[in-house]
Amino acid sequence: MKKLLISLAVVVLGVFVADRIGGCLMWWVNQHTQDVSGPKLKYLVNDVHEDVLFMGTSRANCHYVPSIIADTLGMSVYNGGVDASNCIYAHYYILCHILSHYTPKVICLEVMPSDYAPQKDAFETTSFFAPYFGRNAQADSIFREAGTYWMYKLSHLYRYNAKAFSNLAGLLYSRQEGGDRGYIYVPKPPHFPEQLRPASKPEGCDSLKLYYMQRFVTLCHERNIRLVFVVSPSYSVADPHLYDVLKDLAARNSIPFFDYHTSGLYHDHPEYFKDAMHLWDQGSRLYSSVFAHDLKRWLEREGEKQL
Repeated sequence: MKKLLISLAVVVLGVFVADRIGGCLMWWVNQHTQDVSGPKLKYLVNDVHEDVLFMGTSRANCHYVPSIIADTLGMSVYNGGVDASNCIYAHYYILCHILSHYTPKVICLEVMPSDYAPQKDAFETTSFFAPYFGRNAQADSIFREAGTYWMYKLSHLYRYNAKAFSNLAGLLYSRQEGGDRGYIYVPKPPHFPEQLRPASKPEGCDSLKLYYMQRFVTLCHERNIRLVFVVSPSYSVADPHLYDVLKDLAARNSIPFFDYHTSGLYHDHPEYFKDAMHLWDQGSRLYSSVFAHDLKRWLEREGEKQL
């Protein structure tokens, strides 16, 4: 019995040591990878310092060209959109880390129906951010909601499970194309979308998502950040009530809502789109110019109100 207990203790100790060493090695990989999201997350968590910050998922990171927007606004701009970040849980997590070391002047949040609609795996992509577990208690509330908090607390190596292959591949080759302050360059596709399809309003509303949407808004207001909600163009016909839930939340909090989807911007130009949801570089540059001028006008009006 004594030998069995000793053997068991040795196994447990070995697993513990392997987990901690593996976690340290994967942290080094995470901090040096050149995959799509690794360097951007590192920059957002530690170093972002621009006046205007764009946040959201893939539609954010490939639709807003910082150099074009910065030229119009006369302010520094960074595109902090994170591919596959899915919904408000991810955006809230990132915002908490940003505000722990910096307060931008303006945040433009690209919103989507997934920011309020019920989803089967709403927390799935929050695992992408697990390498930064334990560095910000407010942000870690998301892991508590997801039910992964104690798994990440127990195992350091498990925190890298979601992006391990991508991080390792990023040591061998870089996917950081474009080099324009976080903007992800999308090349011209071989085919353009052929037909406008309807974008239907989801059934139901997730109260927890709306709670975190409001917490996102509150954090920005507490820091006197000018928050903007925006929906960039899609090659689909939006239900007129598709964004009503988010527009109502914006109205209650005096947040401007720029909706280029429902208005049908570029529906007569399918050649600007990579697919129904994403513009490619040409369309992104044209749209960035349009949005930059609209944002500038709004900022000027807000500035006049304060005089």
